[in-house]
Amino acid sequence: MTNLNRIEVRDSSPSAVAGIANPATTQNSAARNIEVSWARHLDDVRAAQRLRYDVFATEMGARLSTTLPGHDIDLFDNFCEHLLVRDQATQHVIGTYRVLTPVQAKRVGSTYSDTEFDLTRLRTLRDRMVELGRSCVHPDHRHGGVIMALWSALAEFMVRNQLDTMIGCASVPMLHNGIVSGDVAASIWRQVQQTHLAPIEYHVRPRLPLPIDKLDSTLNVEPPALIKGYLRLGAKVLGAPAWDPDFNSADLPMLMRIADLPARYRKHFLGA
Repeated sequence: MTNLNRIEVRDSSPSAVAGIANPATTQNSAARNIEVSWARHLDDVRAAQRLRYDVFATEMGARLSTTLPGHDIDLFDNFCEHLLVRDQATQHVIGTYRVLTPVQAKRVGSTYSDTEFDLTRLRTLRDRMVELGRSCVHPDHRHGGVIMALWSALAEFMVRNQLDTMIGCASVPMLHNGIVSGDVAASIWRQVQQTHLAPIEYHVRPRLPLPIDKLDSTLNVEPPALIKGYLRLGAKVLGAPAWDPDFNSADLPMLMRIADLPARYRKHFLGA
């Protein structure tokens, strides 16, 4: 939700992580060779920011404005909790999410999603709502085990802190088959609008809308793996996508509530 991408999600930024698989299929050797922890000091955060830079800037071509070369840093980082997945053998950070809690969102003055969307209709949810963002996984470790490990830790965090709602911007890259185009994003929006649109009382408006009416929205394409994973978990799309020129992506606003988790994921993540 992730930037749920970015949802990064940056869940609130573009993400190329594996989708959320059936819990029964993720108990493999790769999943058992990883460890999950929350950042405890600045070195942990820097490791996450280096991974984000490698994925977003080097791999995906995002134009990042950063205060430290080779690191993806923005003003929200100092207010967020940073979740890390490490390779046990090397101790390298191979996956990350950042989480902005309601208290910290008040301190910084907004969520990242507020910079892309008018979230007025979510005002009644904010006291128990976290924003997930900047989600990414190292390309050598994009298997279901990493994302499941991240989600298990996030679910435990939500329950422990009595939070029940997650939001984020799930991104669709504008570059498709070597061509910069919004047609894929427009087509994905058409699909999810029909099947996973939130109730109207939660709809939000993009501040810089993707020009849907000028694009071909009839392509037969699948959403990115992370978006499909969110939808399997019961997430809803809150409205039409925004265009993020820095990340060259179309961002879908997404919301997921703990109460909407399907039974098999509720049992896996919450033991209930």
